[in-house]
Amino acid sequence: MAKKRAPKPPKMGISNILRLAAFWLIVVAVTTLAMNYLSPAQDLKDVSIGQVIQRANEGKISKIEGQGNDLTITVKGEEKPSEKAFLQGGVSTLLRENQLNEKAKQVVSDKAPSETGNTLWNLMLVILPVLLIGALFIFMMRQAQGQNNQAMGFGKSKAKLYGNDKEKVVFADIAGNDSAKQDLEEVVDFLKHPKKYRSLGAKIPKGVLLVGNPGTGKTMLARAVAGEAEVPFFSISGSEFVEMFVGVGASRVRDLFTKAKKNAPCIIFIDEIDAVGRKRGSGMGGGHDEREQTLNQILVEMDGFETETNVIVLAATNRADVLDPALLRPGRFDRRTNIMLPERKDREAILNVHFKNKPTDDTVNIDKLAAKTAGSSGADLANIANEAAIIAARRNSKKISNADLTEAFEKVAIGPERKAKVMNEKEKELTAYHEAGHAIVGHILPDSDPVHKVTIIPRGGTGGVTWFLPPEDKSYTNVYEFKDILARALGGRIAEKLIYGSDGITTGAGSDLRKATEIARDMVIEQGMGKKLRDQVFHEDNGGMVFDKITHERPYSDDTARLIDEEVAALMQEASKRAEVVLKANMENLHKLAKALLEEETLEETAVEDVLVDSKLPKEAMLHAA
Repeated sequence: MAKKRAPKPPKMGISNILRLAAFWLIVVAVTTLAMNYLSPAQDLKDVSIGQVIQRANEGKISKIEGQGNDLTITVKGEEKPSEKAFLQGGVSTLLRENQLNEKAKQVVSDKAPSETGNTLWNLMLVILPVLLIGALFIFMMRQAQGQNNQAMGFGKSKAKLYGNDKEKVVFADIAGNDSAKQDLEEVVDFLKHPKKYRSLGAKIPKGVLLVGNPGTGKTMLARAVAGEAEVPFFSISGSEFVEMFVGVGASRVRDLFTKAKKNAPCIIFIDEIDAVGRKRGSGMGGGHDEREQTLNQILVEMDGFETETNVIVLAATNRADVLDPALLRPGRFDRRTNIMLPERKDREAILNVHFKNKPTDDTVNIDKLAAKTAGSSGADLANIANEAAIIAARRNSKKISNADLTEAFEKVAIGPERKAKVMNEKEKELTAYHEAGHAIVGHILPDSDPVHKVTIIPRGGTGGVTWFLPPEDKSYTNVYEFKDILARALGGRIAEKLIYGSDGITTGAGSDLRKATEIARDMVIEQGMGKKLRDQVFHEDNGGMVFDKITHERPYSDDTARLIDEEVAALMQEASKRAEVVLKANMENLHKLAKALLEEETLEETAVEDVLVDSKLPKEAMLHAA
């Protein structure tokens, strides 16, 4: 086994050497000055020169040392000087005046004044300014170099490189999305075994577009493709290309694809590509718009791939309808993978993954929860699992119970309970009749979903909730189901009208009316379910910005718009009449259900069925061939 080479010491640049030398020079200078000037001074007693001469003649002084005009005196019996005196001329004057006897002269000595301190001080006066100026110069140069590097790196790609992660995501880690995983397995196989396809003349797909609702796992699937293929994975968001300066986005695109080619085979993943991939020509600036320049560069890079680069672009969006047609043509995004909302078996598999490391008791029923969460995305299911764990922890439980799971599901689906909100008796009664109206109409009409729960406890932004859940997953909705949905949505307003009169209606039905109007308009414009405009669709563009004004493209005339308004009004009036007929025929049950809600506040599905066991469907509420 070969021995590992010792790592080479890092090389030091000239600037590092100069900086290190300047640092140690300053340290030495400061230390020297401190030793000379900041050392603790000796505590010497001042005495007159007359006393010094007298005591020296008497033999009481063992040493007199002179340095310039200063004299230090060491008293006999002591080892260090303890006194000092001043004499102009110093030791020479003392000896010249012959005031000392011969014995006293023997203790007098003289030494030359020390120039070390003055020399160091003078030296430091010259060196320190030079060092300070040099340090300032180096600091300014480094700042300028940093700004230059930042300017040079402004057009560099901000993509994050993955591929060396210890814990890689593979298809087995992702529950559900079986059809999407099958579409992506060919991409993985091509990256692993490109020669197998090239021998048959097949070309590597340039790009794969992942389209799906938010939270369906588009990003996770892209990571799984890189993990399965075991290739580098460059990840970037579409918004990271665009900056305030024109040309920066295009520069980052070029840099990203250059890095990808150097690391081929690899995958480039552009999340939320609609941020830069929208149709061109809708904004101000024309071809000089920064977003359009970035899109143009992406188009050029994708169509300009060399045949041997083995680079695949994965992109994710939930707005494929706004993408530029040039981006979607073959040769760029060759494949489009639709990631749908999970079905029941997929939801069960996803929930099992999220509850894998969460302790649950025997009451938890994942299959039942999967049945109730129709229309939920993978992110919604993960949120439910997390909320259940939080609720269990809040009540200091060691395991998650089915009650925690139900509370978490309801919190995510219809909002948290607002038990702190206090309603007076009149408001509670009105809310009870309102929710009872929804429940009775939805329970009686044959094509409506069954009632799951009714409550007059405020939840989210509502004063009460009547919750309908489909018994199974649906792929289509027919006209009868839409009309029953409209009727039950208006059941609350009609119940208020029947109990309190036409002038007693409140704002509690505002959100119901808004939602019902949206459904009716969608039936006419998008689904072709009107009477006068049957089988005609008038898709409205979401609008764009032109000269700072929001514009909407309306693909129909004013006369057609008037017909659409009439169709929507007719659907709403029909729904209102059907709801009123149902409630008038079941007034006794309306009072019974409202009373039960006032007593219990919340009624589950079975309790609602028990109250409405003798309800009846009047013939006037039946729908005939539309």
